[in-house]
Amino acid sequence: MKKKIRIGALISGGGTNLQAIIDACEPGKIDGEMSFVGSDNPDAKGLQRAEKHGIPTFTTDYAAIIRSVKQSPEKVVLPQDFNIDELFSKQSFFSPHFDIEKMKVFMVTRVIAEAKMLEQMRAYPFDLLVLAGFMRTLSPYFIDKVNTDIPRIMNIHPALLPAFPGTDGYGGTFRYGCKVGGCTVHFIDYGEDTGPIIGQRAFPIYENDTVETVRERGLKLEWEIYPECIQLFAQGRLKVVKMSYLLENGKKAERTVVKIV
Repeated sequence: MKKKIRIGALISGGGTNLQAIIDACEPGKIDGEMSFVGSDNPDAKGLQRAEKHGIPTFTTDYAAIIRSVKQSPEKVVLPQDFNIDELFSKQSFFSPHFDIEKMKVFMVTRVIAEAKMLEQMRAYPFDLLVLAGFMRTLSPYFIDKVNTDIPRIMNIHPALLPAFPGTDGYGGTFRYGCKVGGCTVHFIDYGEDTGPIIGQRAFPIYENDTVETVRERGLKLEWEIYPECIQLFAQGRLKVVKMSYLLENGKKAERTVVKIV
């Protein structure tokens, strides 16, 4: 009997990718089983999908936490290991010119919410955490708590990265006039959709397409490629390595890539 990995999932909305993962686990297309489904949104319909399959669920209400911090900042209690300077040095989703005070507010509220979510996750051991439409940026604080010796946070993005990072990949692809769209599965790092790519799937965009038809076509591919990439992880076939290369100025640089072995 094949050993199954334990999969945790975070969602914010309807959970169609979550459903694709559940549907792949149950007949053995993925050598894994769902450990839990968590959400930042108490009204996320994807929680109902999980409950129908007997999967434990929980909610960390990010919006309520953010309101509470802004209303009563004097009552804020941060984790003992919180170090804002360390987080600033690691993150790369803010530009160097971004307002420092706004960055501090973001980091404080985000880490308070993440610490609560991590506490809830402790009840459900997992080997891989998948983001299935989770619409919150993860801070280095959370990422470092989940990743140990290997990356363990996987995400699916609605564009062919590195093009069109952010929340509206299909919309950006369509508005730019691209003739090809697609989706990308990648590991999470400290930036916005900048982590090493595991797999991609592309599709043509036609003259009579709309952003809705582009999104529909992309979602169908997401439901195929995400379970496939999770299965590669389950099989131990994803190897993360650093590759060196030369810049135009002759200096050496490194980037992290995923090799399928």
